[in-house]
Amino acid sequence: MTPQPNPEAGAAVKAADRAHVFHSWSAQDLIDPPAVAGAEGSYFWDYDGRRYLDFASGLVYTNIGYQHPKVVAAIQEQAANLATFAPAFAVEARSEAARLIAERTPGDLDKIFFTNGGADAVEHAVRMARLHTGRPKVLSAYRSYHGGTQQAVNITGDPRRWPSDSGSAGVVRFWAPFLYRSRFYAETEEQECARALEHLEATIAFEGPATIAAIILETIPGTAGIMVPPPGYLAGVRELCDKYGIVFVLDEVMAGFGRTGEWFAADLFDVVPDLMTFAKGVNSGYVPLGGVAISGRIAETFGKRAYPGGLTYSGHPLACAAAVATINVMAEEGVVENAARLGAEVVEPALRELAERHPSVGDVRGVGMFWAIELVKDRETREPLVPYNAAGEANAPMAAFGAAAKANGLWPFINMNRTHVVPPCNATAAELKEGLAVLDAALSVADEYTK
Repeated sequence: MTPQPNPEAGAAVKAADRAHVFHSWSAQDLIDPPAVAGAEGSYFWDYDGRRYLDFASGLVYTNIGYQHPKVVAAIQEQAANLATFAPAFAVEARSEAARLIAERTPGDLDKIFFTNGGADAVEHAVRMARLHTGRPKVLSAYRSYHGGTQQAVNITGDPRRWPSDSGSAGVVRFWAPFLYRSRFYAETEEQECARALEHLEATIAFEGPATIAAIILETIPGTAGIMVPPPGYLAGVRELCDKYGIVFVLDEVMAGFGRTGEWFAADLFDVVPDLMTFAKGVNSGYVPLGGVAISGRIAETFGKRAYPGGLTYSGHPLACAAAVATINVMAEEGVVENAARLGAEVVEPALRELAERHPSVGDVRGVGMFWAIELVKDRETREPLVPYNAAGEANAPMAAFGAAAKANGLWPFINMNRTHVVPPCNATAAELKEGLAVLDAALSVADEYTK
């Protein structure tokens, strides 16, 4: 679709937004949200007719791109047939969505509890783990993000937790492996894995295994930096959980449904958790939906004991119809395979080449359509391009980098010292090359701030 400029309509949309919309994670007077006129496939556009290639996939959820006709049609058909119904009933769209998800989850994660998004999926996974074990504590990693609700944000390890951290959420944090910025003085992936597992077991021992309900990890951490765990780490965590009777929770809200070139990132590591959270890519974000995939052992706990939790819109028919259509589209069109193939053949080689040429690139890491470029002032010392959790003038280099990308039609996903490369999983090679060329030019702006 060719964008048609309509600046008057855009001005009206922005005026209403500024007058009435309260935006998340923002100082309201300091932001200027773009007014979006439309979107299709890998692109969106504003009311001035400027088109952007979305290398953020919305917020890493439009795994099949915008406005896929089969998903739009499925939502329309479901709305005409049964627009909504309470969660206590069996509804075809809900049952079918659960079946299709369970067919793709690893191991015996065959029961699906539906939520409205990722944060409340984490809330319920933690509740299930605590009720199943009768224990209070949850262990989570420092470099992590698990959602914005009260429990989920307190489980989170990054600075978004700080303003809401009550210090009484029953959460203990540990360092997960990340060789580029190792907390364990490791020089190889093998050392990083072994030392991270030793650290985790020591944390368990000193906290008291009998007090720990769950260990929760993003299979591959997302906004924290897309740190792919070293071989053997997740299997080692699984062994520790089995050893101490701890529930192993994998958060696949961002990494799931094709993002890594597998249906779930857990498949890359041949590991099966006890609980797995999902959202985002399950229906490409077309209607809010999340959930918890539950193992047989955990589900049995609530076989004759009521689970004390629920949501008014759990398994909403429109959201589930969108999930059914999305999963079928991904299977029919080979979206998961496309993410794996083009990630390996186009994205990774291009990013490795950019790293060789740009002094601002300290590290490149990822898999499938799930990549991060870490920006630094100095490659030798690995000093970040901007300070941790920088804002205002201190964040100027990253702001300049982002502005350069947007000026040339690329919408990046920037978090702290990283730009994430997370285009739709069904993007074409031509679209990827277009975006990577703009990224190349924008990195030249970041290079100006290096030492």
